[in-house]
Amino acid sequence: MTTKTFKLGLLSAAALAASAGLAMAKSDIVVAMQLEPPHLDPTSAAAGAIDSVLYSNVFEGLTRFGSDGSVNPGLAKSWEISEDGKTYTFMLHEGVTFHDGSAMDAEDVKFSLDRARAEDSANAQKALFEGIENVEVVDPLTVKVTLAAPNGSFLFNMAWGDAVIVAPESIENIKTNPVGTGAFKFTNWVQGDKIDLEKNGAYWGTPAKLDKVSFKFISDPTAAFAAVMAEDVNAFVGFPAPENLPQFEADPRFQVLVGSTEGETILSTNNKMPPFDNVKVRKALAHAIDRQAIIDGAMFGYGTPIGTHFAPHNPDYVDLTGNSAYDPAMAKELLAEAGYADGFKTTLKLPPPSYARRGGEIIAAQLRAVGIEAEISNLEWAQWLEQVFRGKDYGLTIVSHTEPFDIGIYARPDYYFQYDNPSFQQLIADLGVEADPAKRSALLATAQETISGDYVNGYLFQLAYPTVANAKVKGLWKDAPTQATDLTGVYWE
Repeated sequence: MTTKTFKLGLLSAAALAASAGLAMAKSDIVVAMQLEPPHLDPTSAAAGAIDSVLYSNVFEGLTRFGSDGSVNPGLAKSWEISEDGKTYTFMLHEGVTFHDGSAMDAEDVKFSLDRARAEDSANAQKALFEGIENVEVVDPLTVKVTLAAPNGSFLFNMAWGDAVIVAPESIENIKTNPVGTGAFKFTNWVQGDKIDLEKNGAYWGTPAKLDKVSFKFISDPTAAFAAVMAEDVNAFVGFPAPENLPQFEADPRFQVLVGSTEGETILSTNNKMPPFDNVKVRKALAHAIDRQAIIDGAMFGYGTPIGTHFAPHNPDYVDLTGNSAYDPAMAKELLAEAGYADGFKTTLKLPPPSYARRGGEIIAAQLRAVGIEAEISNLEWAQWLEQVFRGKDYGLTIVSHTEPFDIGIYARPDYYFQYDNPSFQQLIADLGVEADPAKRSALLATAQETISGDYVNGYLFQLAYPTVANAKVKGLWKDAPTQATDLTGVYWE
């Protein structure tokens, strides 16, 4: 080989290496989100940020939600339902392993479901598992779940992030070192900054197209805008500054996806704390709120008004916004009738999301106009979970309930807004065993009307889900049928 040829060979090799390097870069992605998880165990906390990082990516359940909200096979490849609707026999995929190399089998399913329904369970959605009477291992790839009564939502419930399958061998350190069966495995968590995942080379299903994923946490809307504009992040899911979306839409470097969520954003009310234990006060609260002003002022027009805890895109949705139309004069009259002609003081404890912080300022001003002084406290997510969700130490708060089809939470008297209505509880029990579509629709209509008429909470809007991403990133979910940033099908064009 001549010197010249040798040099050309070196140049060609360098060019190939450079192009390979570029290709490798295209298999990495940095995805930003506003909230950081308080820990990494989706089976023991209500924080949606945990599922936003880990659902489908790291942890999987017997069933899983698709991007359209459909319930699909997950770790269970198929199932059989007994004629009486009380026994589900799940057939598991073969060759599934956890990220530590251990096999995932029926024993792990039994462990996970028994742990979730145990008396001392810390699962935030323990009610999903209360109907389970027994979990039996038939053989390593078959598990039989027997319910106390038929439940038409059981397969749906098993798709929640709270129902993912975990292993007894790794459960002790799950909050800091999550070990699942998903297409990505956890590698690193720099608290306050990012969580890193990498491709699971031993994945049992369709392998991920990305090699590495970093979830970056940026809570400040101004910093979020700067990070996307500078292309420091490749995508920002749930972008917290909707006022900037038109600027991104006009920039060919980016794509803007504005989808819907299951997120009913509510002015949550402590129904057992005086004066909110008086339905007239709660009704006054509802009529003091101008929903459209909140959507325009806090969300820059992104959001759909709601009058009950139900997603407007659901075919069984009933429009009950008229029950709580903006009417400050009526609000004052109701307060006077309830014995609060001079108003009262309460707390308004706000978690970090922009919809809560921005919306809280607007709502506080609207309430002040009818004589209600709401003292704002801005809480970090862990504080909110401790004080509000678990401690029930609050008067009012604003939060978006992004769990799918979750009107059943109103049948739990010990839930954080402490609504206790036996007739509603019976309604949800009847819904659980009703299979006829027309009868289910009628029950759901009554359920929506009941909580709207009881003014359990101030129903604000259905949360929009804006994502800003590099124009070459493909496969991102537009809508958010559950709390998830499923990257298993994401790739660079």
